[in-house]
Amino acid sequence: LPRRGPANVAITLETKEVVGKLDDGQTYTYWTFDGTVPGPMLRVRVGDTVTLTLKNASGSTMPHSIDLHAVNGPGGGSGVTQTAPGKAMTFTFKALNPGLYVYHCATAPIPMHVANGMYGLILVEPEGGLPPVDREFYVVQGEVYSTQPFGTAGAHTFSNDHLMAEHADYVIFNGRVGSLTGDRALTAKVGERIRIFFGDGGFLISSFHVIGEIFDRVYLEGSVGTEPSRNIQTTLVPAGGAAIVELTLEVPGRYLLVDHNLGRALGKGAAGYLDVAGADAPATFSGTGGSGH
Repeated sequence: LPRRGPANVAITLETKEVVGKLDDGQTYTYWTFDGTVPGPMLRVRVGDTVTLTLKNASGSTMPHSIDLHAVNGPGGGSGVTQTAPGKAMTFTFKALNPGLYVYHCATAPIPMHVANGMYGLILVEPEGGLPPVDREFYVVQGEVYSTQPFGTAGAHTFSNDHLMAEHADYVIFNGRVGSLTGDRALTAKVGERIRIFFGDGGFLISSFHVIGEIFDRVYLEGSVGTEPSRNIQTTLVPAGGAAIVELTLEVPGRYLLVDHNLGRALGKGAAGYLDVAGADAPATFSGTGGSGH
């Protein structure tokens, strides 16, 4: 955000139920904010007065709502935004605490709404803003609980039994397998400083790691009210929590974003690419051979 004082900010989100790509040859009916998983990243400043309007698309089969962890008030706003299909609800809150927070649907059955994709992040910036970086990225981990095994072709459907057993069939970044690979990979250049806003919209704890890099600074659990921790290899992000990580890129190549519970990365989808272009840096790293991971 540009540096400014507190302001009145209006945000409108629409809940939509959409069929989307889960993986190549696989689909899933996602419940979403604005048609995407995660929902849009929201960005306000501490001291702002936020008026949020939640619309529910007329074609929805369910009522939906929003609980923002950045809200000081009952239900995080969910009690006053229970919205029937084709309707809209509005409430106002003051952003009192700077930090990076999860938001999600909180309509019964809440776990089902969240597992179907209804989550995202809201950043409440401190008064002076965050330090400048060259690039920022938005990555949110979640899960899919399916009646079909991982990799099965065709339409996948929600499994409440798997959800209650905490058996995630997919653990994914940004809504689907491969969302951060190929032409959708994160890209940067040698010498750049990047910031990743990372959230955990699901129900499993994440051990977020970038293979081949070290986080220069980590705002643990999304806190921007204290000094960040430095030189962190892997940061723990609780269910319904977030973290801000910053790193400087010294060596070109492909870096893997993973949940370091590596069965999730290698067998359930929790992997993405950060492709870094630029000149080699043999004083920092040199060698020949395989790819490592």
